[in-house]
Amino acid sequence: MLPEDLGYNDKLEEFRKENYPDSFEIGRVIAEHKERYIIKTTQGEFEAEITGNMRFTAKSREDFPAVGDWVALTPYESDFAIIHKIFPRYSIIKRQAIGQFGEIQIIATNIDYAFLVQAVDRDFNINRLERYLTICNSAKVSPIIVLSKIDLINEQQVSDVMENIKLRIKNIPVVAISNESQDGYDELKKIIEKGKTYCMLGSSGVGKSTLLNNLSGKNLMRTDSISQSANRGKHVTSHRELIILDNGGILIDNPGMREVGIADSSGGLEITFDMIVSLSQHCKFKDCTHTNETGCSVLEALEKGEIDKASYENYLKMEREKAHFESTIAERRKRDKEFGKIMKNYKKDMKKNKF
Repeated sequence: MLPEDLGYNDKLEEFRKENYPDSFEIGRVIAEHKERYIIKTTQGEFEAEITGNMRFTAKSREDFPAVGDWVALTPYESDFAIIHKIFPRYSIIKRQAIGQFGEIQIIATNIDYAFLVQAVDRDFNINRLERYLTICNSAKVSPIIVLSKIDLINEQQVSDVMENIKLRIKNIPVVAISNESQDGYDELKKIIEKGKTYCMLGSSGVGKSTLLNNLSGKNLMRTDSISQSANRGKHVTSHRELIILDNGGILIDNPGMREVGIADSSGGLEITFDMIVSLSQHCKFKDCTHTNETGCSVLEALEKGEIDKASYENYLKMEREKAHFESTIAERRKRDKEFGKIMKNYKKDMKKNKF
């Protein structure tokens, strides 16, 4: 298999020539299992670990490999290798790590497009779609909304759902599919380009694994039925994997995400809610919170019905999450800096006491 089939391009090759000698093998991380990685190269697949130096110098989760990364590695056995370096990423899809304030969870890297998958019968939630959009916009990844399980509702209901999306979310492609009848799959396959990398974002049970199986024409992922008692899909995929489709597209399958915490540091909210952000430029006060201030252009537009109330409330909620996340990171950095000073002074004292 040629590296181009995995998404390798001229920019990556230029970086390789400038930074790494030919003695290194170049490969892409296609699966991750608790700091053990499966790397695909022109020589085949390797199970790999990072060097001790990479582990020692890592400051955050972003310093470790993730599915989608290009890495420089040295094979040591027929099926084992050591990862030395991670190539620069052109996109990182990430969210707040569940239960770990200020920590980031990387979903996938070097993604071109994201399929935002929601089932129209039970999972459909525009607020959650806006969350996924914010994650994509922050990562500079192009989103495509995929409505699954349309066979479970009638045509008019499908039309109403699509209309509701277009009223709140502008200029984003929307494709409605049925995993049973295969309706919509021809349209979806036309979107997928050779050499481009796609990932799937959505809750458990929305049909992501079935979608992957149908796109690949193979039974790559196990699928489970919906729990009747909880009306919830079971977690089938517990890790991330990269799969190459017959038409040359590259698809990354992700675990279902019940919680989508915002870790936005690149203007994702501003792009997703561009109308609200644009209106905020005309508020009377620069620090306007758009909640109760006099002269707030956002509240005026809300009263006139120019912006959607649910979208406005969703924006405020995510803005609060973003502010809390950023303040948590700032606090942790401050603590780390103070701890660093304590250690530095401790080492100085130890050195003095030796003489």
